[in-house]
Amino acid sequence: MSRHDFSIPLTFKHRIVFTRDAFAAENPVLPELLAEGGGRRVLAVIEENVAKAWPKLTGKIANLLETSGLTSRGVHVLPGGEAVKTDDSLVREVWRLIDEGHIDRHSYLLAIGGGAFLDAVGYGAATAHRGVRLVRFPTTTLAQDDSGVGVKCAINHFGKKNWVGAFSVPFAVVNDFDFLHTQDEETRRAGLIEAVKVALVKDAGFFEWIEAHAGRLAALEPEVLETCVERSALHHARHIAEGGDPFEAGSSRPLDFGHWAAHKLEALSGYALGHAHAVSIGLALDTLYAAKAGYLSDGDAARVLAVLETLKLPLYHEAFDLRGPDGRRLVFEGLEEFREHLGGRLTVLLLAAPGKGIDVHQMNESVLESCIEDLRAKA
Repeated sequence: MSRHDFSIPLTFKHRIVFTRDAFAAENPVLPELLAEGGGRRVLAVIEENVAKAWPKLTGKIANLLETSGLTSRGVHVLPGGEAVKTDDSLVREVWRLIDEGHIDRHSYLLAIGGGAFLDAVGYGAATAHRGVRLVRFPTTTLAQDDSGVGVKCAINHFGKKNWVGAFSVPFAVVNDFDFLHTQDEETRRAGLIEAVKVALVKDAGFFEWIEAHAGRLAALEPEVLETCVERSALHHARHIAEGGDPFEAGSSRPLDFGHWAAHKLEALSGYALGHAHAVSIGLALDTLYAAKAGYLSDGDAARVLAVLETLKLPLYHEAFDLRGPDGRRLVFEGLEEFREHLGGRLTVLLLAAPGKGIDVHQMNESVLESCIEDLRAKA
């Protein structure tokens, strides 16, 4: 036998920009980003709801590309929302547009939309030519403070969240704060759950800031909202870049705090329950569990739930009540699915204190039952 092991070191630049009116003729952000990569051809896709909210956006993008001396391959409006992750039809349309526009690895695909849209378009970009340059323009709170700055892209399959997908670092992420303030109030507010999550697992000081500003965040005061989104986005990006496991090859996923139940509740509801609300419920469940299991003080657990309530985020959903023939709650299947999705040993992060997590490798379903009943009563 002859064996040869080679190391393949990889370095990625994860560019994240915060700006306003990114497609204005006088804004240099996009032309400078694209000049950095040297490519000329550009294809743009916009989520349908974003195009409706910004009727002049298509023209502004086309004008900016033309005046910047780039070769436009069209600006296309495509369907969005969680429905685009239920099958691969949007992914296939993205492939078609990339092929038709002769977009290669030195060209650019601009994607403007919410998290589900960016996930599906990103998967198309990651797999066409085995990866074309993607510039994301997240438009929702949830996408700007979390998923849009991540390095994952995926669609759902087999009734499971994000089962088909890839790790693919976008060429750049442009968080245009102007988009934030045209969402409906519920969508703007709900997306803050990922900021609460990352604060709880990474930065006690940030959680204290959210706690102190919860009323103003609930009122969606623009300056406070933007500050929260930016701090959250940078925490997520910093963990990916500096946490030692950007492509999740290990067994711990701190940024998925509260997500094992969230993903299962979304699926059990037929995705009628949105991701942000599902994470709020999953986060509440794991916070209560940590307190009942003796990892987290009752006082700190109460602080977390108080923040969720101030932000008008849910603590409970009727999908908790779905049970199998043996009487076991179906949501508990999410623990095995969470383990299987990552591989290896079940590893769930729980809170020991705000800003401090602890990995556990099993969860007591009787204690979870008690937590669910407490959340039902509280809700």
